Amino acid sequence: MAAAAAMLELPFVCDEQLTRCMRLRFQSLQQKNVRPQDGEKLLRPNEYVYRVDFIRQHNLRFLRWDIRLEGPGKVTVTGTSQHWTPDLTHLMNRQLLEPVGIFWKKPGAKEVECNEADAQEFGERVAELARIRKVMYFLLAFTDGLEPAQLKGSIVFKA
Repeated sequence: MAAAAAMLELPFVCDEQLTRCMRLRFQSLQQKNVRPQDGEKLLRPNEYVYRVDFIRQHNLRFLRWDIRLEGPGKVTVTGTSQHWTPDLTHLMNRQLLEPVGIFWKKPGAKEVECNEADAQEFGERVAELARIRKVMYFLLAFTDGLEPAQLKGSIVFKA
């Protein structure tokens, strides 16, 4: 029981309002026939904003990603360096963190695969950023037929 108490699993939560707000920014630019700012990241139709709320910020050690995909496809998880802000509509490309986490499931496969080295480094970076944040935003891009409803994901830390 003590081992279970030392684990902290923080789920990815789709921020539908922020995703909608960023899509409106894109539509507004199109309607006004205006170019985005240099380096501005506009949300593509297959990208959604997710957030992770840190209920604990200190002494977290990254253990693993818990990404479950109900069907085949790929999801790319990109963290943002934005500090606490409810508005990412003017998100700049330079605010996107590297490496990214890429998770995929092949047709007929039971397990989700990933590039483990990048996923490990990314998870460790998230643990470092948790010290200065109560919330962290992520852009999730769904490809190869995968949809947001087919994803259940979280980050697991040792607390």
